[in-house]
Amino acid sequence: MKVCIHRGSNQIGGSCVELEHDGARILVDVGQPLNVEYDDAELPAISDIHNVQGVVLSHGHRDHWGLLPKIDRQIPVHLGAKTLSILKAAEPFVPGGYAPPHAITYLHKKTFEIGPFQITPHLMDHSGFDAYSLVIEAGGKRVLYSGDVRGHGRKARMFEGFISNPPQAIDVMLMEGSSLGRLTASERFETEAEIEERLREAITRTSGMLLVACSVQNVDRVVSVYRAAKRNGRQLLVDAYGAEVLKATETASIPKPADGWDDVKVFIPQAQRRHLVRNGIAHLVDGYKGRRIYPEGLPDIASKSVMIVRPWMMTELSQIGALKGSRAIWSQWDGYLQEESGMKFIATCEALNVPMETIHTSGHADIQDLQRYANAVAPKRLVPIHTFFPERFSELFSNVNTVEDGEWLQM
Repeated sequence: MKVCIHRGSNQIGGSCVELEHDGARILVDVGQPLNVEYDDAELPAISDIHNVQGVVLSHGHRDHWGLLPKIDRQIPVHLGAKTLSILKAAEPFVPGGYAPPHAITYLHKKTFEIGPFQITPHLMDHSGFDAYSLVIEAGGKRVLYSGDVRGHGRKARMFEGFISNPPQAIDVMLMEGSSLGRLTASERFETEAEIEERLREAITRTSGMLLVACSVQNVDRVVSVYRAAKRNGRQLLVDAYGAEVLKATETASIPKPADGWDDVKVFIPQAQRRHLVRNGIAHLVDGYKGRRIYPEGLPDIASKSVMIVRPWMMTELSQIGALKGSRAIWSQWDGYLQEESGMKFIATCEALNVPMETIHTSGHADIQDLQRYANAVAPKRLVPIHTFFPERFSELFSNVNTVEDGEWLQM
């Protein structure tokens, strides 16, 4: 077996790896590079890419699947069952949304085969729901693709379980290093529990509605927001997109506008109502019966609510009088604040006299947890991926073998 990182050896975003054995080939992730529009993004230079036997996705973040629509749609795409459910739920709401038409789902620790390759997924802690590390075996050789991992989220037990009983005899491990260059080796990221506590404290300082700008696909963060709201006697409000994504997790412990969650309600902004009609999905609102909050009623319950918002919602919330005493929380990567939508959000908050602050932690492992992951697996060779600083790996880890995009490693 041999392996090639086609994209990701010295960048974050756009990950794509090819594995070959006895003429059979598979791809692991086909991501869209960051800061490149879909129409401008090119597939990696992979020979005869449309004739691979299959694609395996580690998780549902666009920088790992975003170029899938550019390859032959008849190629089987293997992905987590809940990842597929979320991609289907999000598809009609987000620009460039996509759920692979020829999808085959996998589950935690259930080995599956693609030709000569045996693949075993290991559920991981990450800001993307249903994220996996992947062990890939063929011809007696074993590769571990870390995917995106962390150890400080709400699924930290999955990370701890993995390093306490790691896969054995790994010949090559492709390990992410997103945090290199952002942290020193001694610095730690805040835990999701600490984020919950900071959100709870922010609510106590807010007489009106707390507005949290986060991705609803960061389900860990939604849980933190919900728990902080509940601890302050408040309800959680989401829009139709959020409602559908949360229901798509198909997980009993995840808050959602459904039976058993009386403190989760749905507010559908006017622009989204038009979107639902225009895209022929207005029937979705039937599922929120008895759980809707309408514009005319929002000001009266604002002080008892926490809402997950997107920047474009702010003007309408102001127009209906729902922002009195409100506070905005930016709860995603602060780099987005330098982009057009983020700068507009800051300007809108300032114009509406809504104070804004950032409460966030990373979706990726800090250096100490990466070291724990690497030490547990103890691969014969550790290859950097999903990092801007591959040269730093040799300072922090053992048996490091840096490669360039397009360089094959033979085992």
